Order: sequence, then structure tokens, then C-alpha cells
Amino acid sequence: MRNSLIFMVKFSLKTHKMGLFYTYFTTLKPIVRKPEFCETLSFIFHDLFVYLKYSFPNFYFFGILLVWIFTDFHKTRGYLMPESDILFDPINLDSTVRYKRLFDCLPRLEEPVYKTGRKPLSRSSLLKAMIYKSLRRLSTLSDLSFELNNNPTISKTLGFNPLMNAPSIERFSSFLRDSSNQEFQTIHQKLVKSLITSKVITGETVAIDSCPIVVALKENNLKTSVKDRFDKTKAPAGDPEARLGVMIHYPTPFKKKVQYFWGYKNHVVTDTMTELPLWERTKPANIHETRMAKSLIRETRDTFQLKMAAVIGDAAYDSESFLTFIVNDIKAQPIIPRNPRNTHPKGYQIKGNKVICEAGLSMYRKGKMRPKQTGILYCQYCCPIHYDTEVSYQYIVCPIFHPKFFKGKGCNALIRLEPSIREKIDYGTINFKELYNSRTSVERVFSRLLSIAIQNPTVRGLQAVSNHVTIAHICVLLIALMAQRSGQKDKIRFMKSFVPNFLD
Repeated sequence: MRNSLIFMVKFSLKTHKMGLFYTYFTTLKPIVRKPEFCETLSFIFHDLFVYLKYSFPNFYFFGILLVWIFTDFHKTRGYLMPESDILFDPINLDSTVRYKRLFDCLPRLEEPVYKTGRKPLSRSSLLKAMIYKSLRRLSTLSDLSFELNNNPTISKTLGFNPLMNAPSIERFSSFLRDSSNQEFQTIHQKLVKSLITSKVITGETVAIDSCPIVVALKENNLKTSVKDRFDKTKAPAGDPEARLGVMIHYPTPFKKKVQYFWGYKNHVVTDTMTELPLWERTKPANIHETRMAKSLIRETRDTFQLKMAAVIGDAAYDSESFLTFIVNDIKAQPIIPRNPRNTHPKGYQIKGNKVICEAGLSMYRKGKMRPKQTGILYCQYCCPIHYDTEVSYQYIVCPIFHPKFFKGKGCNALIRLEPSIREKIDYGTINFKELYNSRTSVERVFSRLLSIAIQNPTVRGLQAVSNHVTIAHICVLLIALMAQRSGQKDKIRFMKSFVPNFLD
């Protein structure tokens, strides 16, 4: 009697359990997307012989209930997963309209043909995934992989198989590290040309600036103790291609704070009317803005055949050669204020054909010179006590004890013999000030790029960081082109609010 009661209780529990499982199995199963495991049946031999001996009158009755009571489900490794009627079919998944229309504006990358190795992923799909990461403001590649694994609709929209695992972090990292930046630059240029053809971008007034890109290194983490943290002669082991740069902050008005960092700089040329980037290059942080300025403006003009009327920049671009290039080669107006570092105190006076030093002595005329760095013709004047024998008999030392007399060979003055290009610039006019105020458009461009983590790359190395930054620029242009083609020109700068404000 006792054994029969035990059997009936276990029979009821088992029947209830298996009934619920079969009832809801088809509902719960479709959420399992990994094909590495499948559900199989296995016998439970616990107390099998006890039930056989005490609970069944004959083997016929036992054979009927054997599979029902003494089997259970467990996971085993396999390659096929039983499909139910509710399991989704990739063909039946509806793509999200906003992303589908966005990627219709994106040029495709060239797909190489591999004869050996593992099956390659579509490079265009990987690029779409990186753009999706930027739009969703996912901070890391692991977040992107997790998002695709749990969102099959988006995974299909990007071109992946939603029934398979999403690309791993290593595949995305390899895509950024091994792809040539010129491929992404080509897509960038095609998008800009489309916007110029659509008369969204005119390029009459452009602005130039740079943005620091800080790499995730222990040298940049001030919470860690590092020896020779900012020694520019010792490249960081985490990223040997990174270089030491300077960021200037103004925590209080007119009081700047200099901060060093290891990383890169993104140099950008923007259209001030639309606030869209026209050209960009990423270089190590130790390369100054003036070294990149000429090539950036020249390549932008020649590639897109723009007729620039004004080139705007801050005081960091106040270089004689760059100003001459804008006026003579570009035939544009340079809107660049004077840099206080280029206005040195003279410390001397010019009276007729003589140059009088601070001590009131007539300086010695040494001759003409044209430095290679500036290419400007100067007349050099030196301390008369060191170079003029008649004056050296009268004075043993400088009458005013100038520090330069004791550190070297006294004062040195360069009198410019050629007119300065700055004399052609109307610094104080209303037109100059109004155009310079439009320079803030480039700051707003950087603000939108910073919102998609341009300044916090998850990769290292010049090529990987350059690709990361270029893809961020592609996102900005892609949204502008989509807005224009959909008849919503007022939304060409909707970078931060793309998802809630565009097509549903």
C-alpha cells in the first residue's frame, strides 16, 4: 500500500510537470537562438527497478508509462535545433524602417574574395554595425555584440544571420585594425559629394580646427602611479604610435590650464553654414595644427571643386605661410586673429637708418638674411659692444646690464624688409568679426561627434583610431543625406536625437 501511494504521488507530479512543459515548450523555445545545443530525451533510472518490482501488475502497463514517467529533457551538444511552428524565420523579420532607409544611403565597401580560411563576414555589414554602435551610443564593442545577440531584427537589418551568433569583439576589432583608412575616406568623400550635388553644402565659408583624442592608457589615468608619465621620449607600451599632446582648459575666465595626454588629434574642415564636416584626418597628438592646415584646405578644395570665399580658424593657425597660402593660392579671405605669441616686444627704436637698442646705442648692422622656416627677408642688427670695435672701446659691459649681454652676444633685432601679409587683413572690421563668430560651428560639429564617443575610442593604434573617427564622421554625413532625401532638411544635424525623431 505504501509503495503504491508513493508511486501515485510521483506519477501525478511527473504528469503535471511534463504536461506544462509540452504545453508551453513551443512558446518558450523561439527565444533560444544558439544552435550549439538541442533538447533530447534521456531515461531516469532512479528507482526504476523498485517501481518495476512493486508498482506494476504486468509489463504491458509498465511499457505504456515508461516513456512518460522515466524520461526527462536535458541539453546535449548538437548542430540542429528542433524548430517549432512559432520559431521565427529570418525572411519574416521586419526591418526597422529608420535604419533600413538610413543604410540605403550608405555606399558599400569592396568585398574581397578568400579561397581559404573561415567564412568571411560582410565588410559592409560590419561597417553598418559600427554606425549602429555610434547612433545608439554604445561605449564598447562588447556592448555592440551583446545588443546584436539580443536583437535579431537589428541583426538582420545590418546584414547578419539572426539565427547565428553575432560577430565577436575580436571580429569588430580586427575590422577596425586591418581595414585601410582610405576605404572609409572614399565613403566619406562620396557622401560629401552627394550633399554638394543636392545643394545642401556650398563650401563658400569653411572653418578648420582640431580635436584631441585621448587613448585609454594607464599613462592617461591619473589614478595610477606611473614613472615618467609624460616623458615625450618614451612612448607608452600600450600604444607605441600615440604621442604626447596638450589640451588647454579655462576653468576660470582668462586663466588657462594646460593638461598633457597621450593620443591623437583629429583635424577637421567644416562647412560653417550647414555645420557638416567636409574633410578630416587623424594624426598623432604632437603634430601641430599649422603643419596640417595647408594640406587639409588644398585637398578639400581640389577634391570637391569648391570656391572658398573665407577660411576661418583660431589663433593657433596664425602663421605667415598659411595666411599667404589662403590669400595667394586659395584666393580667399583669412579670418584668423593675431596670435599674441607672434607679437614680440621690440625693445628697440628705429630712427631713420639706425636702430637704437634699449641702452640707447646704435646697433650694428650685420646683414640680410632669409630664414628657411619663414621665407621672409630680414635685416639683422646686433649688439654694438660685441661687434663694433669703436663702441667696445667705450663700454666694457652693457650700460643697462641687459641679461642677454651676459648669456650670449647681446641683443639681436630682425627688421623686416618685406611687407607682411597681415597688413592685407582687416582685423577690426565688422565683417571680420561676424565671420569669426561663425567659427563656433566647428565646435558644434565636435560636440555632435563627441556624443558618439569619438574622443573615447575602444581601440588602439593609429589606423584603428583613424577608422573609428572616420566612421563617426560618416554617421554625421549619413544622417544629413537621409534627411535631405526624405524631405526633412531641417533635421540634417539631428545626430543625438536620430532614433526618436526620424521615420518610424
